[in-house]
Amino acid sequence: MSCTPPSLKFRRDITKCFFLGVISVPPFANYLVFLLMYLFPRQLLVRHFWTPKQQIDFLNIYHDIRKKSHPEILSYLEKVSPLISEKGLRWHMTELCTKIQRGTHPAIPDILALRKCFSKPPLGMSQLHASQIKALSRAMLLTTHLPSFLLRRRLKTHTTVIHQLDKALAKLGINQLTEQEVKSACYLRGLNSTHIADERCRTWLAEWLQISCSLKEAELSLLLHNVVLLSTNYIGTRR
Repeated sequence: MSCTPPSLKFRRDITKCFFLGVISVPPFANYLVFLLMYLFPRQLLVRHFWTPKQQIDFLNIYHDIRKKSHPEILSYLEKVSPLISEKGLRWHMTELCTKIQRGTHPAIPDILALRKCFSKPPLGMSQLHASQIKALSRAMLLTTHLPSFLLRRRLKTHTTVIHQLDKALAKLGINQLTEQEVKSACYLRGLNSTHIADERCRTWLAEWLQISCSLKEAELSLLLHNVVLLSTNYIGTRR
């Protein structure tokens, strides 16, 4: 199992290969290509050519990039919580954000209690503000250099694919996965699993699947935000 959905990984690899092909066209440019690949392996080499050490180092770099968006995403949830119509849900949202900001890993019921908030304004997928859409795109390691309506569509597609993968994975069973497949599955869903023991990764993935498989299609905005809610304070993560 890969860290990224096959379609996304394929696009990234094709982009790298296309770029290298273009710059290698002029005479003797192949020497420049080899130099660039040596100097910038993360940007130019597909994952299959990374060394084991590079894989860990690069995944840590990518996670540091997406982790920078976490405070912004949580701040947005706090900001819009007064707009939630039901008083009980407003309280739950405020409590959840406070717990996470204080370093507490939320329980599954704490997250699922808010599923209704993410199926309608202000937190439904179609109502999220452009700034939150960009922050969530960074958290999912997707480009932010697109118009908001395209970012929203891409996030929705990406989250739907993960949701479908979750259902298939739940049927297969986590115990059927190898250690590397479990770590890759966790990384895709927001957890920096490079330095977390296999047992901890399996526990976290089980929590994710329990939440994901409880959600309806209209509630997938919660699954998208769960990339931050469930991963930020998990035991063993590097802060």
